[in-house]
This record gives sequence, structure tokens and C-alpha cells, in this order.
Amino acid sequence: MKDILVKKVLLAIIINILLTAEVGAVSVKHHFDAVVGIFNAGEADFIYDIDNAKYAVNSKIYTKGIFDTLYPFEAKYSTSGRIEQNLMKTEHYSYESQSRFNKRTKNVVYSNEGIPLKSISTKNGKKREKQIKIKENVDNTTDLQSVMAAMARQYLQVGSCKGVRKVFDGKRRYNVLFEDLGQDWLEQDERSPYFGKALKCSMSIDRLKEESDDMLWKMTSDSPVYFWIMQEDKNGVPFIARVKVGETPLGEMTVYTNKIEVNK
Repeated sequence: MKDILVKKVLLAIIINILLTAEVGAVSVKHHFDAVVGIFNAGEADFIYDIDNAKYAVNSKIYTKGIFDTLYPFEAKYSTSGRIEQNLMKTEHYSYESQSRFNKRTKNVVYSNEGIPLKSISTKNGKKREKQIKIKENVDNTTDLQSVMAAMARQYLQVGSCKGVRKVFDGKRRYNVLFEDLGQDWLEQDERSPYFGKALKCSMSIDRLKEESDDMLWKMTSDSPVYFWIMQEDKNGVPFIARVKVGETPLGEMTVYTNKIEVNK
């Protein structure tokens, strides 16, 4: 299985936890471990900062163990935006990655409404600029990361993850569907100190007739990703304690949160 699966599932987790406060400012640090089948596939470190007007996340994702031997991969992501009238407006997105043979970078230029206008990318030093073709029905859409942030913010407000979010990522127009599956008991596991009562949710993609060869895209269109939300004891900040992807080419994928640090 390619490293892109671990990368994108972890990226979804990042922003599920991002907007965790309605009042004041908060900074949250997380560390995740991803296990695919019998393999310890990867790790991720994240730092989130948010106040009532803006949000930002910086992250690093990397493979380890046999996955690092077969598919070495490391990536850094940076996303930021502002919050206006309860809507997420992306202002900046960039990443850089290194695999065995390729080094890539990408920056996306956005309009004031948070619509992607242009991407500037490089592959092994070769630069490419591309104007993004705007599709129909992109009003009030946002990027996937900000969609996840909006879901987390909603959870803090009403205690539920249920909802439908519109996404336009510069290439595809689709909806992200969240379902609230009620309270559940998260079993203890040696990979994570977090267990007990948690809200179980699911995330899936309605492709709206769009097509892609992206592995995560296909899996979340056919079956949902499940995740469990808990709240940090001291400050009550919600976080994703665990994520499960039922089917991958190497078996079930589970992402464990093994450490969080909160500053409010």
C-alpha cells in the first residue's frame, strides 16, 4: 500500500481536532501513531493555533518501520485561514514532501472568499503554475481541512458531529458527510492512553459523480471512516482519540492518539 493512504487519513484527523474553542485562544499539540494490518506504518506531529477570528495548523507526517523501508515518505503541511460569520475562509495552503525519488512542493493562492485560484508546484526543482478552473456550485465551499475544522467547532457548540459540508479542492467538487453514531466505549489499547466513553462518528465522501484514482477517495466513497471524539480532562478541549479505516490493501488501519498538550 502506498504512503499516500497514511498521509491523507492523518491529514483528515488533523483538522477534525483543529477548531476546538469558541472563546479565547488555544494551542494544541498532538502525536499520532498509524497501524495498518500488522505494520506500524507512520507517525505524525501537529501544532494547532486558533482564536475567534483565525486558525492555523502546521504538521509533519512520516513513515516508519517496514513502511519506511518500502515507501519512505515525509511531508510538512501548513494551512491557515480566517473565520467570518461562522464560515471558514482558507487563506493559505502549502506543503513539501520527500519520497524515495521525488521532492515536491505546492502553494495554493486563494480568493478573499476562500476559493482556490492558482497552484504553484515543483517536482525535483521543476516549477509549474496552474490556473484553477472554477466549477459550478462552488459558493460557500471550502477545502477539506477547513471542513474538518468546522465539524470540530460544531461539536463544541452542540455536542454532535452530524452534518454535510461542501468541498472544492481546486480539482473536485464533492460533499463530506458526517454521521453521529452516539456514545460508545473505546477499549483500552497499549498504543494509546486514551480510552473510555467517547462519541463515535463516521465520515464519508459523496463524490457527486466526480471520479479519481485516489485510494482514500475510493475507500471513503464506498465505506465510511470511523472516529471517536473525547475531551481533554483539564480544559475540556475535544480531540480525536482513535480512527479506524475498515478496508485497505493490507488490512484494517487504526490511528491512535498517544499524546496531547493543550495551552489555553
